[in-house]
Amino acid sequence: MDDFVIGPVIFDTTMNIRNRIRESRAGAPGLAALLAVVAVCAGDAVATTFPFGHHRRAVNDLGNQFLPFHARLWDLLHGRADGGLLLNWQSGWGTSFLPDLATYLTSPFAPLVALAPRADLAYALYAITLLKTATAAAAMAFLLPRLQPASRPVSGGRAPWWAAGVLGAAYGLCGWAILEAVYNPMWMDGLISFPLLCLVGVWVREGRRPLLGPLVVAVCWTANFYTAYMATLGAALVLIVTAPRWRVILRGALTVLLGVGLATPVLVPVFLGTRYAYPGVVRDFAPAGGADLAARLMPATYGFSTPALFVFTAVPVLAASLLFRRRWLWPAVVAGVALSFQFGPTHLVWHVFATPNGSPYRQTFVLAGVLVIAAWTAVADGLPDRRSVLGGVAVVGVLALAALGSGEATPWGWILFAAGLAVVLVLVRHRRLALPLLAAVLVAQAAATTAWGDKERLRRLDDYPPWSAADTRRYDALAGADGWPAYRVDSGRPQTTGNEPMMLGGQGGSYYSSLTPDVLTRTMAALGVGWTSRGRNLQSLDNPVTDALFAVGARLRDGALVRTGPAAPLVTVRPPGPPPVYGPSPFRNQELLLGARVYEPPTASGACRVGTEVFLWSPDHTGPAALGDRTVKMRGQLPKWRAALVSLGTQKVPGLRPSIPPKSELACLDHARLAAAVASLRATAPTAIDVTSTGFHATLRPGTTGTLVLSAPRIPGWRCDGAPALSYGGLVAAPVTADQHEVTCDFRPPGLRLGLAGAGASVLALAGWVLWDRRRRRNPGREGEPAEAPRPHEREATPVQRGLG
Repeated sequence: MDDFVIGPVIFDTTMNIRNRIRESRAGAPGLAALLAVVAVCAGDAVATTFPFGHHRRAVNDLGNQFLPFHARLWDLLHGRADGGLLLNWQSGWGTSFLPDLATYLTSPFAPLVALAPRADLAYALYAITLLKTATAAAAMAFLLPRLQPASRPVSGGRAPWWAAGVLGAAYGLCGWAILEAVYNPMWMDGLISFPLLCLVGVWVREGRRPLLGPLVVAVCWTANFYTAYMATLGAALVLIVTAPRWRVILRGALTVLLGVGLATPVLVPVFLGTRYAYPGVVRDFAPAGGADLAARLMPATYGFSTPALFVFTAVPVLAASLLFRRRWLWPAVVAGVALSFQFGPTHLVWHVFATPNGSPYRQTFVLAGVLVIAAWTAVADGLPDRRSVLGGVAVVGVLALAALGSGEATPWGWILFAAGLAVVLVLVRHRRLALPLLAAVLVAQAAATTAWGDKERLRRLDDYPPWSAADTRRYDALAGADGWPAYRVDSGRPQTTGNEPMMLGGQGGSYYSSLTPDVLTRTMAALGVGWTSRGRNLQSLDNPVTDALFAVGARLRDGALVRTGPAAPLVTVRPPGPPPVYGPSPFRNQELLLGARVYEPPTASGACRVGTEVFLWSPDHTGPAALGDRTVKMRGQLPKWRAALVSLGTQKVPGLRPSIPPKSELACLDHARLAAAVASLRATAPTAIDVTSTGFHATLRPGTTGTLVLSAPRIPGWRCDGAPALSYGGLVAAPVTADQHEVTCDFRPPGLRLGLAGAGASVLALAGWVLWDRRRRRNPGREGEPAEAPRPHEREATPVQRGLG
């Protein structure tokens, strides 16, 4: 008899526990995060892409910029970096680091790389990318039920607990995330920021959390200001749609301003860093064709110059179903956002008033988020009726037919798109199968899109090999030869990435960033450097004169460590006189900066004197150049690529003429003269140099006069003895007089002090606002508002919610 009683009790208890888990706040976000991670990993596994196979994942800037910057962050967190948060002694002969930090590394997830071994940073960054994808999906799933402020649903129904989870996963797995942002990991913070900022909008609408709201805004803008700006525009639109009241909108604007103000210590230096950066490519916006836009709605498509519009097929169907329920607002918002992508002025608004160098549709994640919110609106008060669902299928089907004229649609894309529509039609009759069917097709579409993107990126973009045993040997060799600050070691040529010093160590000249200083590029160009990315990716220059000028005592050459010739110290003193003025010849410019003649011209027969080293300057040449049996390959195609000044070897045979391209310049380096020039610089150099993470202190020889020169670019922010540093041929300089005994130079990024002041003012304003809000709640009659804003479950449906959606 007891068995008949206990059995049902246990069964009922188990079911109650399951139901409570499903209905809990963690249920939908957990489901969204799980589906997102499974789909991305499955897609990478199908494509046999790292870490699930032999195909490389580090394409484009992921391998060239972001992995090296995370390597420097790893070094900083482990106390192994030369320099600190403000100054990077490792790259570009010494560059500002705070703008780079704020652009690439201020995500709350970035410090997690410190938990991995340094050789496994690629694995760590992949795990962080998965974590960001899951967080974005979970954040959207958390947000959706809170967007509807009704105490009772409009139609008396209620969305099942898993609906927000599936839609959240659809957002985290949108085409923009798994095709564009997956190899730009800092963009993934924008994917997270959009639902978080929309949640801040919910708090603003409800008059809640006056302190937490600005703090969330500050975190989002600090994590990645570029995509946070776009996410803020999208969240503002959502707030206007859901709460079209001036008082709420003004409160939201104040919340954003306070949050952005808290982030100004990183925002202002970045803004000024872009102002002082070497100019990038100026592009004119050209909208994508309608057929291509329609094709990008489908899974398994890829296009660099078209928006990755794919979102799980059920999402646009649900959004379109609102049209057949006479709920026009959200469909109109979706259409308006989509059209704004194609119109030049609004395109500029989305991109901070500058067409980006690269994909021109970086704001697409906002459209995906708005689509998902529209889809949620369609199911929030119960699953839509059959007629509206069929209408939504018809609308999306018609849109897809426009893709027949596009070359970007793929067979797999059509198949998976059709499967998505078929599942929606099946669920019209069999709704009990909704969760497993929707989850399965969502994962299949997203995994296929991930795999397709992995394949296409390798076909269309540069890729970079993962860390290898050879890299470990190079890293160890540079560490063993390190003599900083007595001399620099350079990771040399050939380079695996544009930021080799950050990956391998040392204090080299190569550097690649969106913020590469203009003065660095122009100074090194005058001295004969090679570059890619139109001057923002500077290569290491393997030349004895520049090695001497920049205190390079050892370098890697073809993977082997070599000791260079005599090098001047890091800080030298030049005789009184005007600074050098560069001309078109890098050989003459090097001599001007060195202060001595070390090159001689070739003889009338075009050959160098025996014993001298032959150097060639032909920046636009692509192809071979040779001297006897020595051949070097050059790559130049100005302005995108610039071939470096190269050595053809030592002249050993009298009269032997090199085989060189026309319109090039040849010069013959006399190493004896170079050694004498370096000895002269060492004889007058400071007796002691103390290098810190933000500058240096030099002790001068008695009676020293002239100009003290640091072999680092004179980027804005350098000050010597309290005054702005001078420029000596593009390098940091300061005047010295006979009565001086020491010179101290420090670097502070421009805008840091202003940013700290802005943050301080925002803290005071935020504190005042919070105190005012608490007083208002204690004295509701005096302020004319309720003591406590009603919670979402206490409100009734608004006219907007009831009639427009």
